[in-house]
Amino acid sequence: MHPFRILLLATALTAASAGAADAPPAYRVPEQASDGWAVVDAAQLGWNTAAFGELERRVAANETKGLTSVLVVDHDRLVYERYFGDGTRDGLNDMRSASKSLTALLVGAAIERGAIGGVDARVYPYFADKRPLAHPDPRKAAITLEDLLTMSSLWECDDENQFSSGNEERMYVTEDWLRYALELPIKGFAPWMQKPAQSRYGRSFAYCTAGAFVAGAVIERATRQHLDGFARTVLEQPLGITRSQWNRSPEGTVIGGGGTRYRSRDIAKIGAMVANRGRWNGSQVLPARWIDAALTPHAQARDDAEYGYLVWRFHFVVDGKDTPVWAMSGNGGNYVFMLPERGLVTVITSRAYNQSYAHPQSQAVFRDIVLKALPPPR
Repeated sequence: MHPFRILLLATALTAASAGAADAPPAYRVPEQASDGWAVVDAAQLGWNTAAFGELERRVAANETKGLTSVLVVDHDRLVYERYFGDGTRDGLNDMRSASKSLTALLVGAAIERGAIGGVDARVYPYFADKRPLAHPDPRKAAITLEDLLTMSSLWECDDENQFSSGNEERMYVTEDWLRYALELPIKGFAPWMQKPAQSRYGRSFAYCTAGAFVAGAVIERATRQHLDGFARTVLEQPLGITRSQWNRSPEGTVIGGGGTRYRSRDIAKIGAMVANRGRWNGSQVLPARWIDAALTPHAQARDDAEYGYLVWRFHFVVDGKDTPVWAMSGNGGNYVFMLPERGLVTVITSRAYNQSYAHPQSQAVFRDIVLKALPPPR
């Protein structure tokens, strides 16, 4: 062959090889396993599977950092499942504050079983053994479980303010977290802060992990069992979840404010159950009325987000319209996004802990990949 033709052929082969390397990976149907999940080819349901390939291309090109898994559920069927970095199907993901949403679900289970009278139950009577408490104030007696579930108690507690008395980092270095939380002073309202009466929904929101921790402790006191054991009975066993990890505070209270660990497929089951008003594989795991209450805005968390019962309501554009999407959210970019009216659940796990890009990155994956791949309403 003429040397010039050999050069042309070599150049063409090199270009073809580079093009193949740049091409997004082909879509793969999730693997069927004996864990209760039905799996379906996303293409058969009208999904734009090329978008999933684009996600994998971005990960391979190091355009995302710390991502460990992305799972997508369409009407209780797993249509996409990929693990990245050192993420694996059997690995337990530290969901951080997404755990708070689990605590809210367990409150509903305790109410259903009659252990707690309702969300208007007063908090302090559950902890009479902790008396006397510092910073006594008659207004504390009025703090309810719903105040804790909506991050709107009168405690001076704000994790987003490093100077706050109740900032979670201060609690973590104490010996008795429960006493620390119960002794928090009543907060004041600076002139630039909205009081509850001035706030939308009548509640003044401040993100407070200590409050979620105390809500979990209320469940323990009311049910007379540790939170992880109660979760195993009312949530995990009905969903076929066989592995999880809950942590305990120094005084022995199971932590309902963060740090629970679940496999991606298992946390997706919890999301699917919530999106389906408490049902999983034909069984009612939690009351539909509790799920409805939890997925109702109770506080204005930010200008662009509302808050239910320890669960966020963000806003995304879907089919050209502003659409609320509920989400369990945790440090590092860990999310369970839920769009019940479309049967959509998306799990994103990530280990970008304490990184400023973590939440924007995971929200971008949901917005730019999953929502763009979503088929038209059926």
